[in-house]
Amino acid sequence: MIKRLMQIVAIVALVPMAYSVVAQPERYVSGTHYVELRTPVKTNDPAKVEVMEAFWYGCTHCFRFEPLLNSWQANQPDDVDFVLFPAMWNAIMKIHAQVYYAAVALDSVELLHEPIFNAINLEGNRLQNERQIGALFAEHGISQADFEAAFNSFSVRTRVNQAEGRMQDYEIRSTPNMVVNGKYLITTGEAVRTQAEMLEVVDFLVEKERSLLRSPGE
Repeated sequence: MIKRLMQIVAIVALVPMAYSVVAQPERYVSGTHYVELRTPVKTNDPAKVEVMEAFWYGCTHCFRFEPLLNSWQANQPDDVDFVLFPAMWNAIMKIHAQVYYAAVALDSVELLHEPIFNAINLEGNRLQNERQIGALFAEHGISQADFEAAFNSFSVRTRVNQAEGRMQDYEIRSTPNMVVNGKYLITTGEAVRTQAEMLEVVDFLVEKERSLLRSPGE
């Protein structure tokens, strides 16, 4: 009888604790701090949590975001897969997407990413034609022949067109935007006022997705 009574007391004591855990609201809420994409977009590696930045080299907000984003990226564990996505909704953005994918084809994104941002945002070089772009690549040790071969290649143009087609899937309307695991879109605005808070929402959603990877059957 005493043992049974003790069990009842223990269960009753746990009820408020369980209720508090269940009832505790999430810090960031869908529809307020982030948007759930209507149709999830396939990620590169389903074993990892993908974090994508939609950016434009000509975007001053993206340019200012770079140091903060680089610091965030440097502290991510191996299960986070960070990828870049060049947004585009006009002709100059499409050229800059071609610049990015040419750098990818030349295995030179780490070398060229910051100089491209600097050329446009600090030096007033809009990189709006092949001559200007080729000169910048040459400044960083890439020959004119290698640049032209990559920039005008079928594979680069194909990747640009594919990225342009995915703009609607990601529901991107501004830059910089972040997409977590092909499911959640985060932008700055009334509820997410700063780029630092945007990354906090990203961290929240990464953990949300990480928990699903740990318990796929649940």
